[in-house]
Order: sequence, then C-alpha cells, then structure tokens
Amino acid sequence: MKIGVSVPLTEKSGNPGEIAREAENLGLESFWVVEHMAVPIGYKTVYPRSRDGKVPDMYARLIDPFVALAIAAQTTSRIKLGTGICLLPQHNVIEMAKITASIDLYSNGRLILGVGAGWFAEEAELMGVDFKRRWQHLREAVEALRVLWTKDEASYSGEIIKFPAIRLGPKPVQKGGPRVILGAHDPRYALKRVARYADGWMPGGLSPAKARECIPEIRKMAKEHGRDPEALEFSVFLASAKPEEPSTDTIKEYRDASITRLTFMVPGAADHSGIEEVRKLAPIVERASKV
Repeated sequence: MKIGVSVPLTEKSGNPGEIAREAENLGLESFWVVEHMAVPIGYKTVYPRSRDGKVPDMYARLIDPFVALAIAAQTTSRIKLGTGICLLPQHNVIEMAKITASIDLYSNGRLILGVGAGWFAEEAELMGVDFKRRWQHLREAVEALRVLWTKDEASYSGEIIKFPAIRLGPKPVQKGGPRVILGAHDPRYALKRVARYADGWMPGGLSPAKARECIPEIRKMAKEHGRDPEALEFSVFLASAKPEEPSTDTIKEYRDASITRLTFMVPGAADHSGIEEVRKLAPIVERASKV
C-alpha cells in the first residue's frame, strides 16, 4: 500500500521543498498540495465540516500549489508530486498545460494532476466559472489538456473551452501527460465521470466496503467507454491521521478492495511546521510497508 500526505501549505507551514524532502525521507510515496484561490468576504455557501458553516480562514492563505510543487521538485528525486486537488475550471487551460508540463519536465515525470470541479460557488464565480456547468467545464479542460500535452498542433472545440490550432511546449516527460485523478466524492456522479475521462479516483473518506461496491462499477463503465479498466488507479483521501490508525487490518481491507494509495491530510500544517506534521505519519508508513 502506498502512503501519501496532503499538506495545506500557508505562510506558516515552512518551505515546501523541505517538507517534501522530509516526506520522501520518511518513505512516503506522494506529496500532495491543496488549492483554493480566495475566499469572498460575503458568501452563502455552507461549509459542512465546520460547526458554524463558515469556510476556514486558511483557504484564503493557501500557497499556490504549482509554485509549491516546482520547489518540491528541486529538493526531491523519488516522491510523486500531486495536486490534491487542483480546481481545474478556475484555470486557463492553455496556461495550465504549460505549467503542468514544465513541472513534469523538471521533476522527471513525477507529477500527478488531481482535479475537481469545486464546491464553493462564490469562489468559482469569482474566477469566472459558471458554477452550474462546472463539471462540463472540468471534463472539457481534461480533454483539452491531453491534446495540448500530446499534439504538435493542438486545437479543441468544446462548448466552454475553444482554441484554434496552436503549438505549445514543453511536452511532459510522461507519455500522454501526467495522470489525471478525479477528486469527486459523491458516488452517484463520480463513478461515471471517472469511467469516462479520468485516470483514477481519489474520493475523501471512502470506506473499504464502499470501495468494493464502487470500483467494479467504474471498471465496467470504463470498458463500455472503450477504455482499459485495469489502467485506472484508486486512492482514498483520509481527513486526518492518528498514530494508531488505520490499523494493519484496515489497510489490508483497502488493499483487498483495489485501493492502492491512502493519502492523509495533515491540517495542522496550515498553522504549524509542515515537517513536524508530516513526521506524524511515520507509524502508518511502517504498518503499510508490511501489507
């Protein structure tokens, strides 16, 4: 079982390169960074994970994920570098193709692009996204990225994203471009989206039992779309980690359900040393190495 860490980086976390290097030295397989652009002063969206429904203050202070990963690429040599997640509809897709290819180039093919459509309507609208069409926007962006990553003369004509034939480099080191992993949580909608256009799925808090139910369905639908179902990768984001959890038995249950990576959020890194927070995962890495 691969173990990753997702770090909400702020000005209080420390240098992302040093944090990523510590994660690599501890034997973690992947280093993920969180993205939010800004928090509007006035909003109606209710944040379900806080008692008062307010969006956490740290969301306004998060470091740009691609700057952080570029720094991490230069201090590490093995660990995978991922966005967990990138709110892709909020970005210009041509600019994003160049940024991601550049990081993949300088990391020697270690970038994973975790993507999502977002849940914060006011943030999306601030960035020029039609919130009601955000999932279509995400799909078109993923399709356009793959064209830009692989074609010498790339063009795309969707309902939302359109651009004429252009030349754009560099190209990613990874053939076909970085793996695009969908971070959607709700199985009612996520399964068909993963099957249609993603390289994998990384929902938050998915149980082993739910994974055993959902993953065969995704593979079945992927095959119906003419895709290789065995090429898909399945991960789970877990909100926090305790030294004694998950147990070895739980890790085995995830493995047996076709989950190949568990990624742990260390929320304390937003206001404390990211290195110290990452070190808390050492017992989990040790248990997972025996599974």
